[in-house]
Amino acid sequence: MDSQHQSLEALQDIKRMMERSSRFISLSGWSGISAGICALGGAWAAYARLHHYHDDEPARNIITAVIAPQSLIGSLLRIAIITFIAAFTSAFLFTYARSRRNKTPIWDRTVQRLAWNTILPMTVGAFFIYRAMEYGYFELVAPGCLLFYGLALVNASKYTLGEIRYLGYGQLILGVINLWSAKNGLYFWAAGFGVLHIVYGALMWWKYERAS
Repeated sequence: MDSQHQSLEALQDIKRMMERSSRFISLSGWSGISAGICALGGAWAAYARLHHYHDDEPARNIITAVIAPQSLIGSLLRIAIITFIAAFTSAFLFTYARSRRNKTPIWDRTVQRLAWNTILPMTVGAFFIYRAMEYGYFELVAPGCLLFYGLALVNASKYTLGEIRYLGYGQLILGVINLWSAKNGLYFWAAGFGVLHIVYGALMWWKYERAS
């Protein structure tokens, strides 16, 4: 029995070593939570800006009515950029801290594959969204973000925690539904990038980090 138990432990150690070499397993649950909180903050700021613009719209004259949409778009883009930087920075710091605790490299060949498989769909999505905005199809921005981000997560799940694909599936489902509810894009955006990230992060913390 002891020899069988030792053999089983040896096999488990080999499995863990192989997993460490082929997957980046130091993603922190707090990364998802922090990114979700930043996304909800960004959604609230965008909602406040839109609400302020629509409240003032009846009082605008013809000239400001032409100029205002450009200023509104600029404001929303600034909010989006600030939100992305805050979410990325906080997620990186939490993941970096966990990587240090686990004594796993933060940048190796596995992480390079993970980054490439994440960045490629998101870059294509960025071009799609930019072109949609040029044509004035602003209602496609929110579902486009959700769909391409979801594809990026599913694509990258081969090189990190497998559970991240379910976060990707959630983004894809919300993105598809949002295509038929275009006027509610901000709410779907907040649900996908905000609520789903927080729920995913909390579950991952409970499963992998709570004991430590």
